[in-house]
Amino acid sequence: MNQCTAVALLPPPDHLFALSFPGHRPEAGHVLCELGDGHDERHAAMLWDEGGRPGSAVWIRWKGSGTATLTPLPWCPALDPRNEACELFAAHPSPHSWHITDPTDDAITEHLTHQHPDLFPEFSDRDRDSDQDGS
Repeated sequence: MNQCTAVALLPPPDHLFALSFPGHRPEAGHVLCELGDGHDERHAAMLWDEGGRPGSAVWIRWKGSGTATLTPLPWCPALDPRNEACELFAAHPSPHSWHITDPTDDAITEHLTHQHPDLFPEFSDRDRDSDQDGS
């Protein structure tokens, strides 16, 4: 499943304006939803994690072009067959993170694999195998 393409503009918190140097105002930044495409109407992106403790990850949640809220959420407890944790919050509305692919990241990786096969041997081997099969 592809990653959701919703984007939100996150203005800097007010306290950053007070801490900024004159002439160097903080700028708003964009966040991209990390959930799978077709999830419920609330989008989510993780902003930071305070060390992996329960509820230590701070997520931004937003709906449409409405107001975004910062929310501490616990990590999803699910593990994949390789014993790797889901990278989303508990009770997230989409499939687990290992089922979500970022098409932009995939396209960049494919391009770089062809440009620099020595940097991506795991992908280069797969491409050689498919070339030999005629696919």
